Formats: sequence, C-alpha cells, structure tokens
Amino acid sequence: MKVIKINHPHQYNKTSFPKMAMALGYFDGVHLGHQSVINEAKAIANNKGWKSAVMTFDPHPSVVLGKSDQRVSYLTPLDDKIQLIEQLGIDYLFIVHFTPEFANLLPQEFIDQYIIALNVGHVIAGFDYAYGRMGKGNMETIPFHSRGQFESSVVPKFALGDEKVSTTLIRAELQSGSVDRLPALLGRFFSTTGIVEHGEKRGRTIGFPTANIDVSEDYLLPPTGVYAVRIKIGQEWFDGVCNRGFKPTFHQKLQKQTIEVHIFDFARDIYEQIVTVEWHLRLRNEQKFSGFEELVTQIEKDKQNALSYFMHNSI
Repeated sequence: MKVIKINHPHQYNKTSFPKMAMALGYFDGVHLGHQSVINEAKAIANNKGWKSAVMTFDPHPSVVLGKSDQRVSYLTPLDDKIQLIEQLGIDYLFIVHFTPEFANLLPQEFIDQYIIALNVGHVIAGFDYAYGRMGKGNMETIPFHSRGQFESSVVPKFALGDEKVSTTLIRAELQSGSVDRLPALLGRFFSTTGIVEHGEKRGRTIGFPTANIDVSEDYLLPPTGVYAVRIKIGQEWFDGVCNRGFKPTFHQKLQKQTIEVHIFDFARDIYEQIVTVEWHLRLRNEQKFSGFEELVTQIEKDKQNALSYFMHNSI
C-alpha cells in the first residue's frame, strides 16, 4: 500500500495517479462499519480494473475546528490505522493534513481539488459523511458537485441488532471497561502498542514479574483495573494479566497511570522491545491492599481467573 501524505494546497493532478475507487472517512477504530465502506471501495475497484484507495484526515477535525468536545485520543492512532487499512488490501492511502485552510474549502472546491484532481472515478462513503466548509457537502449533494466526473455510492449504516456500530459507541464501551464487547464491533480485540520500559521491578520480588509498557498518549485507554490480556512479543502471542492504574498499595499519589503485564510462563528480557497488548476481559477494579500478602493472594486469583478465561476462549 502506498501512503501519501497531503498538505493543502497540493500540486497533484489527474495524471499523478491511476484511476481509483476511493473510500472517504476519518475511520478511527477501522471498525466493522468502516470496513464495510472500505471493502465496497475495494470491490468497485476490482470490478472496474482500477486501484482501491482510502482518504482519511489528521488530526481529527474537532481539534482544528475548536469544538467543545475535542478528539485528542484515538481507538487507532495514525500508525495503527495505517496498518489496519493495509491489512484490508488497499492500494493507496491518502492522509490529508487537516488545517483551518483545508477546513475552509467550499464543498465544490474540496471535490474539485481532492476527488476530481486525484483521478477518482468512484467515491464511497457512509450515509453520514460530510465535506467542505461547515460540513455543508454530504452524500446527497455529491452527485451535483461531481460535475459528471465520477460516480458515488452510499454505504448504509452497519448495525448490530438495533444499534449502529460507530466510533462513539465503541469509545463508550471502552471507557466503561467493557473490552469483551469490542470484538463484535471492531471485528478484533482492542489493542495498544508500546515499548517495554524499566519499572520499579517490585513484581519480581513477590513472584509476579511484570512488563511495564509505555504507550502513546494518542491512545484512548480502558479505565483502571485488572484485565485478562494477550501480549505480542516479536511474532509470538502470550497470555497474561494486566494492571492498569496508579498502584495504590505502594503509592499515595502516582502522577501517571501504568500498564503492567504479568506474562504467564515467560522469563525473557524484553526491555526496549515494541509489544502489542490485546485487551480481552476486565476482571476487577484496581484496589488498595493492606500489604504484600493480601496483594499476592489477589494477584494469584487474578492469574487463575485469566487462565480460566483463556482456557474457555482459546482461539
């Protein structure tokens, strides 16, 4: 997949790219609803012998437009989004740098400069996609703005039962700790990628060594608590139990929340390695214990609960 980052104004024209079928959207999470839009673009491209493409934006428009509810943390920060879209088999990913100048384009200007000028022959988007200044352009106006230069398709909402699968719904489920509900919406478990860093090394003294994982602040994370997780190290997956929180047993006030994973049956040195944590099930709230003994007893229970979960949900 070719990744093309575009700053406004750009210098591309119709000869810059082959004919493409392009999916439009922000696509945070690349959830099942997003996948239905992207796969439609891929199907149309295959049918016409064109290239498939996706256009997304960075950062989230709410940040640039000064909305009261600004999206500064994501289900899939940009690197994750790129990887997931590539896995869907797309040929071109266009990442438009969202700026006030870009946001100020009239709907017709956006279509002329970012669809027609990029040699797009077919546009695919969800029913609620909007474009141009103040979102005045939408999937009802796009045939008019196309100037007869391309076709368009609207993908209906993707629902699970009566509920629309949306980034908003997934964010709410994640923030409530319901990570076990996310595979039905994302088509995969929610995951975060980070670097194993040196921690306090207290876990090894009580028989439960942990990998302390530093993740980007761009991630929206589940709430504090203890989780059954899987962790990818290199190309291998391991089961484990994760504490996300402030370690109240040892700290009265820890400024930064930590992500610590006790990996089952594992004894390698993985400091400075990039790892991916897959969040499967929230086991309990984070709590403060009276001392080591009580803590060790609870961690052993957490471990057994996680082992039981993985035994009954083996992939």
